[in-house]
Amino acid sequence: MNIFSGLRLFFMCYMRFLLSSVILFFVLPFTAFSQRDSVGLNAIIEKTVKFSTDRPIEKAYLHFDKPYYALGDTVWFKAYLTVDNHLPSPLSKIIYVDVLAGKDSVVKSLKLPVNSGSASGSLVLAHLSFKQGNYRVRAYTNWMFNFKDDYFFYKNLVVGDAIEKQLVTHISFTSTAKSSKLGTNISFKDPKGRPYIDRKVSWKLMDGYDVVSKGRGTTDAKGVLNLNIERSKGDPDKAALVTVMELTSEKNISTTFPLLSVSEKKDVQFFPEGGMLIDGLPSKLAFKAIRANGLGIDVKGTIVDNAGNTISDFASGHAGMGVLTIVPQLNKSYKANVVFPDGSKGVFPLPVVREEGIAMIVNNSDTGSVNIRIAANNKFFEKFKGKTFYIIGKSSGIVCYAAQARLQNQVFTAKIEKDKFPSGITQLTLMSSAVEPLSERLIFIHKPTELSGIVKTDKASYLAKQKVKMDFNLKAGSLPSQGNFSVAVVNESKVPFDENAETTILTSLLLNSDLKGYIEKPNYYFNKTNSKKLQDLDVLLLTQGYRTFSYPEIMTSSYPALSFVPEQGIEISGKLRMKNGMPVYKGNVRLIIPDKSFSASAITDAEGQFRFTNISFNDSSKVTLSAVNNVNSKNMMFMVDGTAFPSVKENINAAEDVLNIDSALSVYLENSKSQYFDFRTLQEVVIKARAEKKPSHADYPALSGLSMMADQEISGERLSGCNNLIQCLPGLAMGLTYIDNNLYLTRSYNQGDRTPVQVYIQDMPVDVSFLATLNPREIESIEVFYKDGLSGINRRNNTNGVVVFNKREVKTVALKADQIKELFPESNKLTFTPQGYSKVRQFYSPKYDVPASAKVKDLRTTIYWNPALLPDEIGNASFEFYNSDGKGTYRAVIEGIDNEGRLGRFVQRFTVK
Repeated sequence: MNIFSGLRLFFMCYMRFLLSSVILFFVLPFTAFSQRDSVGLNAIIEKTVKFSTDRPIEKAYLHFDKPYYALGDTVWFKAYLTVDNHLPSPLSKIIYVDVLAGKDSVVKSLKLPVNSGSASGSLVLAHLSFKQGNYRVRAYTNWMFNFKDDYFFYKNLVVGDAIEKQLVTHISFTSTAKSSKLGTNISFKDPKGRPYIDRKVSWKLMDGYDVVSKGRGTTDAKGVLNLNIERSKGDPDKAALVTVMELTSEKNISTTFPLLSVSEKKDVQFFPEGGMLIDGLPSKLAFKAIRANGLGIDVKGTIVDNAGNTISDFASGHAGMGVLTIVPQLNKSYKANVVFPDGSKGVFPLPVVREEGIAMIVNNSDTGSVNIRIAANNKFFEKFKGKTFYIIGKSSGIVCYAAQARLQNQVFTAKIEKDKFPSGITQLTLMSSAVEPLSERLIFIHKPTELSGIVKTDKASYLAKQKVKMDFNLKAGSLPSQGNFSVAVVNESKVPFDENAETTILTSLLLNSDLKGYIEKPNYYFNKTNSKKLQDLDVLLLTQGYRTFSYPEIMTSSYPALSFVPEQGIEISGKLRMKNGMPVYKGNVRLIIPDKSFSASAITDAEGQFRFTNISFNDSSKVTLSAVNNVNSKNMMFMVDGTAFPSVKENINAAEDVLNIDSALSVYLENSKSQYFDFRTLQEVVIKARAEKKPSHADYPALSGLSMMADQEISGERLSGCNNLIQCLPGLAMGLTYIDNNLYLTRSYNQGDRTPVQVYIQDMPVDVSFLATLNPREIESIEVFYKDGLSGINRRNNTNGVVVFNKREVKTVALKADQIKELFPESNKLTFTPQGYSKVRQFYSPKYDVPASAKVKDLRTTIYWNPALLPDEIGNASFEFYNSDGKGTYRAVIEGIDNEGRLGRFVQRFTVK
């Protein structure tokens, strides 16, 4: 793979530099070993270097202008693509950005060209494509598929609605752990904050796609519906409460509330430092207590042995985590008696004590060095005395430190200077000479002065719409530095957010991308870092898994083969075959992109394969492949290769989903309501003209005896987003109840009458189960009749009530000759629309240097966005913009990477009066 040649040279040069600084401690020579099963330290390093060179890890990070959005907003972002040690990636030239909805469907997919390790993009949250809810963004390259989705970038994206909003809700819970029922209070208000009083609300408790319970209620004088739901019903991890409120006699509004946050499930896990509890060795024992949604929970408790003796007390610190020390004994078992904040209790076992072992105890509190203490218990020491062991320190897949020693004493110590490691997570491994890991530990190397940035404004405070000039100076240590940065300025008073919960370039590339599992409020560790936060970070690393291949896998080359190559541009490939399936050898294939005035030719190989590389076109462009310039071309056909698309996995950041979006984003949405006032669509229009006749029951003689006016009529437009008529119908038709695969009139069912409703599809009587075969988009209207009038339908069928589904009328139009030809295209020509590069909008920053323009109301919350802030050779960059009308605190955030792979995030605030 020639693409790696330059990168391989970098790795080898970098490794030679590192190995020249390797410390050999314990006063023992760096030699080979006499054991037959031993592997030399040089061999381990060489294998690791080869692995890192052949399989460089790409990571992606997206810098967004804001933490959340509203319908009508444009999402501005910049993608950073790095390779090991955070240098701009020379591998992939394309990055993909997908937006996934709550049900894991892909709402939008963007394809962006990468230049010098970065790409800028934008996304309009049009109200026809998006609705209020919790979304998530993922970013990845084709090369990343080789490592599953381990290095994909994921981030939750909360979107509110201030344009089409007719219902504002807020749900809260009041029950205790001892209660068998979940007390639930739901507030229903209009957009002006006025309660919906005495409104009928139907509800159902969903377990995935199954209804486990349901009921009806009425809002009180404050617009609140009070419910008591049985906790035992439904899987709390999948449970959701769906409410349908009657807005008018003809319109209902549905709202879904996930219930994961109120699940009773709690868990406490214990993690010995190094991975094991060893007989007789003092062990640092970290623990993490979490709720069902992954968020930490405060706990306290005691560790007791199997005889009931109390060994240690403990209490959690940050995010439900903590650490304690015990001296475990063989033939004893240990458990933790835990008390949770709500008074509930739990018992959790500790790991089994090992009979023999060696442990690595790490103290990372020293600012300049890492202090290591290695201790073996008696049995291990007697068994392996004089044997050789290795310590290897690896960061971002690269060996930064390696040393060896013979086991001469039960306890020995070492000190490693931190300047040998880059910023971020380092994995320390103690292993035998047979490359068997014996103890592992993750530490974080914090280098606060590695890259510094000074951001200044030309004034201490400003007026609305006044011009702001900001200067930025970048230094690496005491020397100026250059790099690739982006800057976002927002009105923080209208976009409030918990700074500790932010996803930043530091949290993503230094923490989340290397660790398995969910990390709560990751920016807590980087926001005004102090010794307390570094201690909390050390505890976090004791409880999290690390994304890497193990040394035994590397030494035996037992890792998956590479199946995906880095994309250097858009590629279209496929095969040209005869209609009998035989490949066309040396066939001429022409590619044409009309809107780019581009064409190219390729010759097929012996397998009929053709390939066009490094093509550039927009996402909406049509591409034509033609084989007409070949002999017997009418008997040829194309087979175009598909592209890989990642599967959708469970949202690892589900804990960050916002339950009450209306109230959580209230300040922001209030501003958006004014900002996008002109975007609102007309809700109701009265037109005095002859209405187009729509299908109804009156069109069918078999139903002519029904009343001319249905008791309830549901428009087909209200089925938008519905995939299953049976599931949607009860929520739309308030007078119907669906149970036991039958529809009933609700008032009759509640009185004990179990006579079902008769269902018609146009004039054809059907069973309720037949509705599952219908496409909701084909339905024009649904008519509900509580009585059958003069039709005699109920008497003949022993039913009670009638429901008629009217299908849309399909108009037939005579096709022209060229239209018929399009239906049967020539097989030697293929026109299709592959995914091209997404168009990126330019951020508009208004200027108020002209008096007339200053009179326009400016309600922007993103004041300035620049994805290409590039410091010059002395580290300086500057930019200018005008404030909006909003007063308060403005925040400028600059993020990026300098040319040596050092990460930076710099925040500056100023006041607008």
